[in-house]
Amino acid sequence: VLPNIYRIEVPLPRNPLRAINSYVIKGDDRVLIVDTGMNRDECLSALSSGLREVGVDLDKADFFITHMHADHSGLVSSLATPRSTIYCSQVDGDVINDVDRRRLREDGESFTRLNGFPEDEYKKAMSNHPGYAYSTRSRLDLHFLEEGETMNVGDYSFECIETPGHTKGHRCL
Repeated sequence: VLPNIYRIEVPLPRNPLRAINSYVIKGDDRVLIVDTGMNRDECLSALSSGLREVGVDLDKADFFITHMHADHSGLVSSLATPRSTIYCSQVDGDVINDVDRRRLREDGESFTRLNGFPEDEYKKAMSNHPGYAYSTRSRLDLHFLEEGETMNVGDYSFECIETPGHTKGHRCL
């Protein structure tokens, strides 16, 4: 894209969006990976291949997750190492770390019950929903970024910008 900034297309199998773009910003000591794709073998294979191609050492990688949806955050728990810092908003980070999705499930069950949707059908539908099926598998140690905070990677300086709408905690750099 620019010197030391790379775009890796990560496929989203059986999804109308077809793919997401993951970005890699290489610095002298650290690398920042923006978004990861779903927690699926196909996504892991494509992203891992792209990371190898641009020479990323995951022990030197940090992650910026733009928002909570599994197609952007799902693989981070598989890729981050104990030396990684994972950045996102607190609002979306709280949802990402609700690994069993208890809060969302309870809200959804209440809504569907009020609207006459059979509870067993709701549970079956939600267990197959990509947002649940391909999300992170463990709680993450997250670093929350706020509006206006800056992040320096190599020759680049990025400002965190709140862009709520797609999700409440959506962030851009």
